[in-house]
Amino acid sequence: MAAVRTLRKLCQHSQHQLCKLHTSASRQEAVVISGKKLARQIREEARGDLEKWVLSGHRRPHLSVVLVGDDAASHSYVLNKTRAASDVGISSETILKPSDISEEELLDLIYKLNTDHRVDGLLVQLPLPDHIDERAICNAVSPTKDVDGFHVVNVGRMCLDQSTMLPATPWGVWEIIKRTGIPTLGKNVVVAGRSKNVGMPIAMLLHTDGRHERPGGDATVTISHRYTPKEQLRQHTQIADIIVAAAGIPNLITADMIKEGAAVIDVGINRVQDPVTGKSRLVGDVDFEAVRQKASFITPVPGGVGPMTVAMLMKNTIKAAKNVLLYPPERIRMAASS
Repeated sequence: MAAVRTLRKLCQHSQHQLCKLHTSASRQEAVVISGKKLARQIREEARGDLEKWVLSGHRRPHLSVVLVGDDAASHSYVLNKTRAASDVGISSETILKPSDISEEELLDLIYKLNTDHRVDGLLVQLPLPDHIDERAICNAVSPTKDVDGFHVVNVGRMCLDQSTMLPATPWGVWEIIKRTGIPTLGKNVVVAGRSKNVGMPIAMLLHTDGRHERPGGDATVTISHRYTPKEQLRQHTQIADIIVAAAGIPNLITADMIKEGAAVIDVGINRVQDPVTGKSRLVGDVDFEAVRQKASFITPVPGGVGPMTVAMLMKNTIKAAKNVLLYPPERIRMAASS
């Protein structure tokens, strides 16, 4: 009898341990992807690439940033970009212009920077005042200096799977996915948001052919937007292997909308009031704390996609410096005036 009681206790103990293991496995939280850590790696790569370029006899790349108006967020973003440039070894300047600058004056400034051989990379910080046509400004920047990747030529080349200046935020999302080892081939992806600078390029990078000149992710991509009914969005996200939230809506993606083990990339940047402290804070488009209980990977806000955007901008600036060898000045002037 003693032997039977001992055996019964052992069985009960084993079942208890198995239960504990099952419970801990089911409650395992998502891996929080550090965009800061990945961005540091990319900036180190960029720094090494740049030093080789300079040691081979080339001039150090120069980035010109045009900042219009007094928007606090824009000033903060530009400061982050120029600090990153200094860290990598890129010289930079910020050209401040008042919010009442005319579109014609801004276009004149861009033309001068386009034709200045000392300027390798050029970006105009968005958003711009309402009286200025942002698309006209983006298309005025020479495509060979367009480190934002917003010129129609660069957008077109991206859509045709050709090598080009990729928009920094979508490229950052792509690098997060690839460097983290999240598989995309044949996977279902939902991109929430269809903006021409973020949502659309992310979808392009993820669904296009991995065998092409600019390799894509070979995923099946669904794009949602403001007119997608919430219930329909839920139907798509519940079968998605990867969700990229880029709609600018706090808590758009909640835990009940994702399947176990999905990867969630949060591109949203929203300023909300903290109900406890009463102070404003940054949040993404994803209910982070709840979703991390079900996801396999998740990016935080802040500290996720944001640092990657800046890192990819540095890579584009170095690419722009090298493109000077491929595009003679007369071709740059033709592209800028087209």
